[in-house]
Amino acid sequence: MVIVIDPQIAGISGDMLLSSLVNLGADKNKIIEGIMKSQKFLPDSTIKKIDFQKIQKRGIESTQLILEIDENISERKGIDIKRAIVNSVNQLNLSNKAKTFAESCIDTLILSEAKIHGISEDSVHFHEASSIDTLVDIVGISIALDDLKLFDEKIICLPVSVGGGTVSFSHGIMSNPASAILQIFKNSNLNIQGNNSKEELTTPTGACILVNLTNYPVEYYPSMKVSSIGYGAGQKDFENFSNVLKIIQGDENNFEMDNIKILETNIDDVSGEIFGHLIDKIMDQGAKDISIYPGITKKGRPTNLVCVICDDAKVDTIIDTLVSETGTLGIRISNSNRFIVPRTNHNFSLTFNGKSFQVNYKKSSHNGKIHFKIEFDDLKDMSKALDRPIKDIESFLTKEIEKIEGL
Repeated sequence: MVIVIDPQIAGISGDMLLSSLVNLGADKNKIIEGIMKSQKFLPDSTIKKIDFQKIQKRGIESTQLILEIDENISERKGIDIKRAIVNSVNQLNLSNKAKTFAESCIDTLILSEAKIHGISEDSVHFHEASSIDTLVDIVGISIALDDLKLFDEKIICLPVSVGGGTVSFSHGIMSNPASAILQIFKNSNLNIQGNNSKEELTTPTGACILVNLTNYPVEYYPSMKVSSIGYGAGQKDFENFSNVLKIIQGDENNFEMDNIKILETNIDDVSGEIFGHLIDKIMDQGAKDISIYPGITKKGRPTNLVCVICDDAKVDTIIDTLVSETGTLGIRISNSNRFIVPRTNHNFSLTFNGKSFQVNYKKSSHNGKIHFKIEFDDLKDMSKALDRPIKDIESFLTKEIEKIEGL
């Protein structure tokens, strides 16, 4: 099963995510009861009313959190809010995953403030996040995720809309997204995007919850069969779009999916020997693949298109290699999702003509059919050691693997 979080249009806040989980099927009475038990851990804050109601947001029927509170406090230390959240999830007998999640969420929020202001985590004071709202969101979402048993599911996230314009808070006016939002997303793989709404669409609490729920970004929906949809409404209303967060639950087709970077550059003055060296070096640096294609560019000039597929973490290293080894003056970078047939790694040992070998192979399954691919370096080493053609070695090992796999 796969869970898709879709904040592309309206962004995300804690109450929107909580409401969407209730709309998806989480037990709202269990959530309300748990939150009401937790308010005792934050003195000077009282929940006068809490409920979830159906509401129309520009034609979309969704669920919205109704929360009325009475507070006589304008700031709290981050460690006090953390203590209240940890005590809350412990008293509710949630799963260990839910407890860890809740604590990680508030830790992320505290750490972002500490980084921004250059102070210790123990010294962080919250203003906008000092309200019991923060506890309600984190504790409520932890209960909802536990109730729906989503901690064990694959959760992916589309680009997160952060809005635009400016925001006003305790330290004055700042361009949106504010520093806290940027700091939270800085250490995640999730992608953010702005728009012309001139409003804050993603809140710090929503961001810290999101990055602890998933670190799996995608650019578009996966191939899946939709089973249920949750719509969580925010408090604001906009003219051009529904202020609604979508969560989609379904069965993913028999593919895995990951997010990759594609690096491309055109080279027209490098020899084949250099390209051969470049391929080896870039693969050694952790690239997933590299291809070089001949072509024609402007004024009929012959060229070679170098295309590298890699993880985000390898981009800087590989770019440095492309520039230093080829002298290129520009490299194009794009994001891409790819579907991958699930595969597993296997190996076995054998003795042939008195010589011992370790053979590695990958096995995949698709539409009920099993496929396998022998590691080429093992074929090459065995071919050299036995002085036999690679095709003969491959044919022999294929029969051995078929015996092992019972094919």
